[in-house]
Amino acid sequence: MPTGLFRTYDSPAAAVDALDALHRQATERLRAALLRYVRERVPPSVEDRMAFRYPELRLIYQPTGLPPATRRAYAKFQRAGVYSTTITQPDGFRDYLMEQLAPLAGDYGARIEVGLSRQDIPYPYVIDGDDELGRAGISPAELARFFPIPRLSEVGDEIADGTFGLSEDGPRPLALFDAARVDYSLKRLIHYTGTHWGAVQPYILLTNYHRYVDQFVRWAMAQLGGHTRFTHLTLPGNVVVRAPATGAALEKLLDVAAWSRFQMPAFHLAAPGGGITLVNIGVGPSNAKNITDHLAVLRPHVFLMIGHCGGLRQSQQIGDYVLAHAYLRQDRILDALVPPEIPIPALAEVQVALQEAAALVTGERGDGLKSRLRTGTVVTNDDRNWELRWSQERHRINLSRAIAVDMESGTIAANGYRLRVPYGTLLCVSDKPLHGEIKLPGAANAFYQRAVGQHLDIGLKAVDLLRGQLDQLHTRKLRSFDEPPFR
Repeated sequence: MPTGLFRTYDSPAAAVDALDALHRQATERLRAALLRYVRERVPPSVEDRMAFRYPELRLIYQPTGLPPATRRAYAKFQRAGVYSTTITQPDGFRDYLMEQLAPLAGDYGARIEVGLSRQDIPYPYVIDGDDELGRAGISPAELARFFPIPRLSEVGDEIADGTFGLSEDGPRPLALFDAARVDYSLKRLIHYTGTHWGAVQPYILLTNYHRYVDQFVRWAMAQLGGHTRFTHLTLPGNVVVRAPATGAALEKLLDVAAWSRFQMPAFHLAAPGGGITLVNIGVGPSNAKNITDHLAVLRPHVFLMIGHCGGLRQSQQIGDYVLAHAYLRQDRILDALVPPEIPIPALAEVQVALQEAAALVTGERGDGLKSRLRTGTVVTNDDRNWELRWSQERHRINLSRAIAVDMESGTIAANGYRLRVPYGTLLCVSDKPLHGEIKLPGAANAFYQRAVGQHLDIGLKAVDLLRGQLDQLHTRKLRSFDEPPFR
C-alpha cells in the first residue's frame, strides 16, 4: 500500500488486522534489506525506503447530534475532527486497541481508516540481539547512510505533556504515544528488566528491595501449583516457568547471580485478562522515573509502589504500614514536567483497595487496623542522607505533617499522573531515623523476615480487588481538558 493511501474498515477487528499486516510487511521488508546489505553490500532502493514506514490509524468523527452520554474516562471524543497516530507492534497491543476502538466506533460512529504513514521505522527496532546483523562488524554510521535511524527529534512526550503543536487543518492526536516513542521504550524495557516487553502484565508492583522478589517468586510458584488463574512466570533472561519449583530447583530460581546483569529486573506472572508484574526498581527517583517512562507505553492498569520507608512519627512502630494520600515532592526529577505546586491527587479506588487489602491480610479492622496502618503524607527525597541536613529539613517536614520518607513514591505517583497511569503507595516502616531507631543488621533481618511477606500479600490482594473495577480505576482525574481519545 503506497504511503498516504488509506482504506476504511467496517470493524475494529478488521482495522487491527490491517495494522498488523502493514506492520509485518514493513518490518519484514526492512529486515530483509538489512540482511541483504550485510551479505552483499546492496543498499535499499528508493522504493524500498518508502516501504520502511509505520502503519497509521485514523478515526474520523463527524457527529450529527449530541455526543453519547458516558461516565467512561477514556475512549471518548472531545470534539469533531480527524484523529490519528502511528502504530507499532499491533498484534502485541491488540487487546488494548480493541478496547479503545470498540466504543469509539460503536458509541460515536467514528470511521476507522488504516494506511501507511510517513514515519520511518528505525532499523534497530527490527533486529534482535542474536541477529546476523549484530555479528557483521558494520558500523552504525555506515548503516545510517542507507537505513532509517532513531532520531530524538521524532521521539518525545509532547502529547502527554500538552506541549505539542496543533495545526488547524491537521489531524489531532489519537493516543499519548506514537509508534516511534513506543518502540523506543519497548527496547529500553528489554534492556533494563531483562525480559521481553510482551511479558509485562497490566498490574505492576514496584519495589525498592530485593527481598520482595524472593517472596514474589515463592508465591508465584505456589500459584502455578494450584487451581488459580495464573499460567506461567517469566524471569529475567526470559526464563519461562510453567510448573511449580520446590527445593533445590526453587533455590536455583532464586539465585540472584542470574539476575544481577539487569539494572531493574522484572518478574511476570501471567494470567488471562491480565496478570501481575513485579519490578525491583532499586533506590532513587531517577530509576523510578526511568522505568515508569517506559512501562507507561504499555498502558498498564496501575502502578503500585510497595517498598520501605523511614517513619517520621514517634507513635509508629517498625513494621507498620503507611498509605500515602499526599506527597511532598523533593525528588526534583520531574519539576520541569510536573511542577511541585501541581497537586498529585490520591485516587480513591486505589486507596480503598489498599486499605481493604491490608484489613483482609492482617485480619485487623477499626482501631486495630489504625494501629498498624496510618494514612498521611510521604516525603520523597532525592538525597538518601537527608538526615544530615535535619536542621534545614525539619521545618518543611513539620509544615507538611509528613509521616514517612522515601526516595521513589512521589516520583512514581507524579509520573503516573503525568502519563495517565493510575498509581498508589503502601510503604512499610523499616526504621525511624528521627527517633534513634536506625537500620542495624540484626534488627533489620528480623524485621525483613516478619514484614516482607505480609506486605507483598497486601499488594497482591489489592491487585485482586482492583481487577473488578477497571472503569472506575481509569479515572477522569488523570485526563486533561484536551485529551486524546485513547487512554
